[in-house]
Amino acid sequence: MSALDELRRTIARLRGPDGCPWDQEQTHASLVRCLIDEVSELIDTIDRQDLPHMREELGDVLTQVVFHAQLAEEAGRFNLEDVAREVNEKLVRRHPHVFGAHKLGTTEQVLVQWEKIKQEEKKAGGKMESHVFKPQPPRLPALMFAEAVWKQIEQRRLPVTAGVDPAKVQALARQLDEAALGCMLFEIAAAARAKGLDPEGALRLHTEKVMRDVEANVQAGNTPVPA
Repeated sequence: MSALDELRRTIARLRGPDGCPWDQEQTHASLVRCLIDEVSELIDTIDRQDLPHMREELGDVLTQVVFHAQLAEEAGRFNLEDVAREVNEKLVRRHPHVFGAHKLGTTEQVLVQWEKIKQEEKKAGGKMESHVFKPQPPRLPALMFAEAVWKQIEQRRLPVTAGVDPAKVQALARQLDEAALGCMLFEIAAAARAKGLDPEGALRLHTEKVMRDVEANVQAGNTPVPA
């Protein structure tokens, strides 16, 4: 039995009837924070070039992947084999210059081709990205995500009415400095914990609501999308 199969069996047992109460209670949503923490710790070892601890942190990230696959398998949706098969097929499909006859000589050419293939895949799957907002990296931390969306709204002067007052934003900005901002964010995080709320999830949901509001206005023809 491979080490990966042993890990799968361990996760399955933790989730089983005689397993660990904490593991039995977890869901895809409840594990998001754990995944973010583990990826952050891995990034830290990379930044410090700490190769001895990188293996450990890669294992922690792998555990999260296997755990999510186990949850999906229990629900009859997919399993780890499906995950590996799909990503392998995607890698081969997006590298025709390696696995096909069409060769490319530069990184720039590869990136252009990659983006073209990705957009063709999204179009074929009916998942074309918004024509209003430029796409952001998947699962960008909520605070960075909100900042990036607001930057586009501001730069392109897009309309926003989903509980956001630009005048209030500017007034608040005039009162802030780095220390005050840090204090405010920390207090919000502490208050969210006291209330049992997820500040990361709440901010992401509201940012997505803002985006939908802007897109609805543009699609209704109320405001043209600036070039």
